[in-house]
Amino acid sequence: MSIGQNIRGLRKERGMSQAALAKLLFTSQDTISLWELDKSLPDILSLIKLTEIFGVTSDYILGIEK
Repeated sequence: MSIGQNIRGLRKERGMSQAALAKLLFTSQDTISLWELDKSLPDILSLIKLTEIFGVTSDYILGIEK
């Protein structure tokens, strides 16, 4: 799976909208959409925050670990 698919899957598993995730990350819904479409990648600080929000490792989000 791609990084975008992993982020989308984690977000949807928690019933969270793109707007809600964006608010937690202090970014825009457009940014979340770009990540989920694999048109952009989260920066390192956003990646760290994603691991905290979803309770997974960065390896999981990056698709290194299943």
